[in-house]
Amino acid sequence: MLELITSKLEDAANWGRKFSLFSYPFVTACCGMEFMSVAAPKYDIARFGAEFPRFSPRQSDLLMIVGTITEKQGPALRRVWEQMAEPKWVIAFGVCASTGGFYQNYHAMPGADQVVPVDVYIPGCPPRPEQVLDALIMLQDRVQRGDGHSQIRLKREKIMLAAANAEE
Repeated sequence: MLELITSKLEDAANWGRKFSLFSYPFVTACCGMEFMSVAAPKYDIARFGAEFPRFSPRQSDLLMIVGTITEKQGPALRRVWEQMAEPKWVIAFGVCASTGGFYQNYHAMPGADQVVPVDVYIPGCPPRPEQVLDALIMLQDRVQRGDGHSQIRLKREKIMLAAANAEE
């Protein structure tokens, strides 16, 4: 009975999280222009509850990596991700954030997933605003199901803690 109640409570919390994504834009390159156009009235990401960018990682739960990540930026990106509130989600915006793009050289990181776990990838150089909206819808579905990387990690830690307490 208790498991049924907590699962229904978690479903309600995930529904609320789904429509209140507080994004932290980590904008490093030209995809930033497309990112700004998504917040404009024509595409209006406010419909998805993601309209207010937070410029403090402690106030955000969605990290949008927009543009090329260099090897020197990797530790800073990891620090930003670690400072974010739990549960947290990550979107890699554009081909440079997803795979390193056409910068196949020593300084460009071959994808943001080398540093942080990415939940949704948006292809394109630059991606169309419609693709960004599709990615937000995909992320909302993952949040509702509890399939985000951090949500799965938190569940695993909770199970491991319960198993450790049961052994004692």
